[in-house]
Amino acid sequence: MKMILEVEDNRSPFFMELIKNFRYVKVLQQVRDKKKSQHINDLSEAFQDVKLFEQGKKKLKSASQLLNEL
Repeated sequence: MKMILEVEDNRSPFFMELIKNFRYVKVLQQVRDKKKSQHINDLSEAFQDVKLFEQGKKKLKSASQLLNEL
């Protein structure tokens, strides 16, 4: 399972040291760039929207509605 976590800057050294002690946790990548971090956050929200749509808990806009906004 892969997870995306957000850790406060002042707590990240402690957190990284903590998870290094777990053999079953592997750090794939750390993102420190604010712009990249925002893109990852936006993508995560989009996946959550799709998940809620599939569960029938959220209605999404159609492609034509999105194009009309442009």
